[in-house]
Amino acid sequence: MPAFDLPLRELEQYRPDPEEPADFDEFWLGTLKEAGQRDPVVSARPVDSGLRLTQTWDVTFRGFAGDPVRAWYSRPAGVRAPLPAVVEYAGYGRGRGLPHERLTWVNAGYAHLLMDNRGQGDQYGCGGDTPDPHAGAPGGPGPAVRGLLAPRDHHYRRLITDAVRAVAAVRELPGTDGGRVAVVGNSQGGGLALAVAGLVPDLAAALVTAPFLCGIRRALDLTDAAPYGEITAYLSVHRGAEQAACRTLSYLEGISFARRAQAPAHFGVGLRDTVCPPSGAYAAFNRYGELAGADPGREIHAYPYNGHEGGDAVHVRRQLDWLAGVFGPGPD
Repeated sequence: MPAFDLPLRELEQYRPDPEEPADFDEFWLGTLKEAGQRDPVVSARPVDSGLRLTQTWDVTFRGFAGDPVRAWYSRPAGVRAPLPAVVEYAGYGRGRGLPHERLTWVNAGYAHLLMDNRGQGDQYGCGGDTPDPHAGAPGGPGPAVRGLLAPRDHHYRRLITDAVRAVAAVRELPGTDGGRVAVVGNSQGGGLALAVAGLVPDLAAALVTAPFLCGIRRALDLTDAAPYGEITAYLSVHRGAEQAACRTLSYLEGISFARRAQAPAHFGVGLRDTVCPPSGAYAAFNRYGELAGADPGREIHAYPYNGHEGGDAVHVRRQLDWLAGVFGPGPD
């Protein structure tokens, strides 16, 4: 695919004014207060994953409205010391799959929680196990347009709340060092990690790659690729819905979450990414932590000839090295 967004020298300086509703903080404070009235963990059941060097639990925790959300929790077998934890969020349309699919972080010596995506899991991978009982509001069938006409109804209000509650849950699970929790994700997962960084003040780190929901209005003008294409397709049919849709999306804008983040951050972006345009990732990176009172520390890695896959395994190695520097040496 050709380069189609701003040149790198412009991306590095790109700081668009945030299109942010006046009650953004009040909206999310109220949402999370309601969700936080219950203890997060419902159950953690050991499972046989077929892996001798990894212990895994099938976890259920309470997410938005107390709804049960599934996750896989894994630790290196035979390690008794409390470990730093990595909470991982999956991509658009994907569920948590099977417990042996995501082993990078547990093999690096961390406790690892992989959150299921409510109401997703049917587009690729090995499925999911978490329904979304609140998906009846007006909007299209895909997650990006479910409840698009009202902020309180949108799918991502629920999914972002689940993602915040996943951090609370991992801190309650056995064998984690609750003071050292990082969040990580690519694409939709990157957008969720960024949102959590803006909503949870005491994270140790955020690792954000090709984030969805950043620079949403610009992305709708640049690309017809899903998930943004699902929004433009909906608006092409519902021609009077643009104002309501844009208002809803303003409460989900990753740049707004990035401004509030306080944890050190590691970003990755492919400059030919037509799924999540690079200007959104750079806008979030360039404004990251600006409301925190002090620079939390951040770095970004750009891959000029890559698309949505970004740096792929090369970038994961950079993430591993960076996070090891944040967390420090592991147990002997």
